[in-house]
Amino acid sequence: MATIKKAATKVAAKPKPAAKKPAAKKPAAKPAAKKPAAKKPAAKPAVKKAAAKKPAAKPAAKKPAAKKPVAKKPAVKTAAKKPTVKAAVKSASAKPPVKPVVPKTDIKKPAQAKPAVKPVEASENVKFRNLFDAFSQGKLPFANGYIVSSFFNETSAYSIYEVVSYASVKEIFPSETGLQFITGGKKLYVLVEPDTYQIKHQEPVSRAHGESIPKRFNELETIIAKNQTRIMISKEPDETYGSFTILKPQGQNFAIVFYDLPDVYDSLAAFFEDSLNRQRKVPQSDAKKAAQQVSATVQKHMGFKAEFK
Repeated sequence: MATIKKAATKVAAKPKPAAKKPAAKKPAAKPAAKKPAAKKPAAKPAVKKAAAKKPAAKPAAKKPAAKKPVAKKPAVKTAAKKPTVKAAVKSASAKPPVKPVVPKTDIKKPAQAKPAVKPVEASENVKFRNLFDAFSQGKLPFANGYIVSSFFNETSAYSIYEVVSYASVKEIFPSETGLQFITGGKKLYVLVEPDTYQIKHQEPVSRAHGESIPKRFNELETIIAKNQTRIMISKEPDETYGSFTILKPQGQNFAIVFYDLPDVYDSLAAFFEDSLNRQRKVPQSDAKKAAQQVSATVQKHMGFKAEFK
């Protein structure tokens, strides 16, 4: 019996290890450990919420961008400081200083106006000028030129024209009566005698002061117009030595300087034709004929040669 008990006890002792198997419940505790691991993902959404808060921070960043206009206000204050110069000129604000930049471009334009200073270009664009205006403006040609002066009678169409050629002027002296040229030259006379003139038979050289020219009839080319006006032109010019004087024109008289251009003789012809026809009442066809005779004589006997230089 005793032996049996031992066996029984042994058998009873075997179950104890079986009871230990339930001690394997510890693995059950492992799943319990997994649950806390599941809690970790729960913490991740909490992180996402924090990420969502960041966009909220972005609008806060925009607010400082709005602060930049506040920085512009101080720029206006600096503009306000300029008016503190009100004692000088109130209009001298920040804007006017910008406008002067535009005038600078305008200042460049005068630089383009330099061509006007070039006397050669000015003379090429202008056939002739008033002699005294050209002298005062510094546009009187010193190298060479032609001067046409008129002496009209105040009571009739009786007229005298003088054409003077000059070259290599040394000096010009203005005076109370006119301009004195220190140089040699040649002078051509043109006499216009209306049909009503009383002493037609008298030599031009012997006529009264203001009506005479230093020429006789045989030294003149005469053209008789349709209205019986006689236009007398010197066959050859007179020499002037050393100097000559051009008188200031009075009343309707004039003193014109012609530039020595390629078409100067055409310009002289056109000028005389217009003056004879409009101012001296010579018929158009006769005025043209006389003007061409004057131009041809000037070209033949008064051209600029080496003797002038």
